[in-house]
Amino acid sequence: MSVGNKKKKYLKINMINMKPEDLYKKAIENSFSRILSENMIENVELFTEEIERLTKEFKMGIYRGRHILVIGGAGYIGSVLTRKLLAQGFKVRVLDELIYDNGSSIADLLENDSFSFIYGDFGNNEILIKALNNITDVVLLAALVGDPICKKYPELARKTNVDHPKKLLQKLIGKNINKFIFTSTCSNYGLRVDDSLANEESELNPQSLYAETKVEFERYVFENLGSLDYSPTILRLSTAFGMSNRMRFDLTISEFTKDLALGKELVVYDENTWRPYCNVSDISNAIIKVIETPKEKVFGHVFNVGSENNNYTKKMILELINKHLKNTRIEYKEGGFDPRNYRVSFDKVKRVLGYKTHFTAEDSIKQLIYALGNGLFSDIETRKKFYGNYMLTQ
Repeated sequence: MSVGNKKKKYLKINMINMKPEDLYKKAIENSFSRILSENMIENVELFTEEIERLTKEFKMGIYRGRHILVIGGAGYIGSVLTRKLLAQGFKVRVLDELIYDNGSSIADLLENDSFSFIYGDFGNNEILIKALNNITDVVLLAALVGDPICKKYPELARKTNVDHPKKLLQKLIGKNINKFIFTSTCSNYGLRVDDSLANEESELNPQSLYAETKVEFERYVFENLGSLDYSPTILRLSTAFGMSNRMRFDLTISEFTKDLALGKELVVYDENTWRPYCNVSDISNAIIKVIETPKEKVFGHVFNVGSENNNYTKKMILELINKHLKNTRIEYKEGGFDPRNYRVSFDKVKRVLGYKTHFTAEDSIKQLIYALGNGLFSDIETRKKFYGNYMLTQ
């Protein structure tokens, strides 16, 4: 860790339980210490957001620094997000039930004084109350993610993706929460009737139980906006790719790359269907961006997360892989079980939040090929539960 990062971490950690004037001083120092290396407008917004939060809490006699609860923080996205938040100087608590035997993805973080972990189901009221203690912001990643796992466990999918989040939304009222960020999915757009880019106002057309549960909770958030005393934001994520401490090889880019890099024959259905993709690091940056942006820009808003240059068909993904592998075996077929076909616009997240991605699909493909060829995932066949959302821990 650099000297600069140590300084940021020190300032954030030592904000806890200080006097009001000390907190203001630390907020100013922390915000303006970043101006030399980052965008001026972003730092002014960061400072504005922090002062507004502190002012509100001062009036209630609460003096604390930012403490983020990441529900589902040991997962594919969560284990990346948690590390980024800690590097930014936030205190972080992860609540996770570890349903894929994925505790090792965050075990090393217990050595960090700014990190804490609570094992359990966020639908359990006692566990949730414990997890929310002294928390300023909540990120909900936890869900049964993807159509295959939702089909296999439909009752649990509804409970985890709809029932528990609805209860959580109500439980946060009166808990002095600043922001609530819900990660939804671009799969909500489903099957587009034309070739136009789907934006946040486009009709939702879910084609799976997974997407249906996400749409249902989104609507519940909108229906309850008037009763919430915190700022909710919905992020519709593109299909994720990229390296993580809880790596997944059941997602399009990583699955295609893995099978071809290991010399397997790959059968691909409906190769000309479109999807948007986004690196887990870029997804994490979008979540942090919402945390640090003034409420008036994000309250009750939906943002698609990704970039237009990562809209690809399956065949285009395979062409990228074939640039870096020789003698691959691919068979194309029609009539697959997944009818989704959509491209997405990311104009709003760029325009409103100044957000941009840094990684391309080809970046990740090259990294995965290197990693697979150099023994970094030698246990991929023996730890299938860890490396994908195939089945739950019994």
